[in-house]
Amino acid sequence: MNSATVRSLLVRGMLSGLGAGVLALIVAYLLGESKVDAAIAYEDGHAAHEHGDGPSVEIVSRTLQSTAGLATGVLVYGIALGGIAALAYCFALGRVGRFTPRATAALLSGVALLAVYVVPFLKYPANPPSVGDPETIGKRTTLYFLMMVLSVLLAVAAVIVGKRLAPRLGNWYATVVAVLGFAVLVGIAYAFLPAINEVPADFSASLLWQFRLAALAIQLTLWASFGLLFGHFAERLLNPKPAAAARETSQEAAATAH
Repeated sequence: MNSATVRSLLVRGMLSGLGAGVLALIVAYLLGESKVDAAIAYEDGHAAHEHGDGPSVEIVSRTLQSTAGLATGVLVYGIALGGIAALAYCFALGRVGRFTPRATAALLSGVALLAVYVVPFLKYPANPPSVGDPETIGKRTTLYFLMMVLSVLLAVAAVIVGKRLAPRLGNWYATVVAVLGFAVLVGIAYAFLPAINEVPADFSASLLWQFRLAALAIQLTLWASFGLLFGHFAERLLNPKPAAAARETSQEAAATAH
């Protein structure tokens, strides 16, 4: 793959990430913001009860946080995700099997969703405001990113192992062995990494569950949308022959008719 093609895929990846970010932003606003507001209300209520103070003073208004702040964060994240995923796609295309460009994009998005978000999420799920000790935020962040890095590395290793076993076991059994190996190693990581449970005893279990479902829905929307958009753009860039042939056929038919 030459540098011009890589550059074109990178641009298309970032545009796809932007488009996916817009859809994820809609989901975040509709599903997530109400849960954040409820968690903030819980936190302010506890602060008033324990210290006799009113609601905490906001440096940045909640309205700005839930609109422009949310949009900036999600869209920038989507663009960055798209660029990184496009570069990974350039490396993976043709190396993970005989898939079309569109199928490779879908496969990459699915694996990335699993490795980058779902696996770390199952060990260290997302929490709304007011959940978590401020003094442990550094430790929690470190553990989360450690789990994410381990998950990505194990996913890459599973793909490599599956490719090497395929000639001897066949694609199906090689895939099964690679997936089982990935699951076992992730389970070992879960067992050895420390658990974190800092949810207040009186915090609403339903609110916590709804917030985590909303966080998962945002990521599902982001990665699924990216896979579909980028797959479309990559297919048109890397495999333009069917479209060109269809145009030529229609032009020939029109010429014959006249």
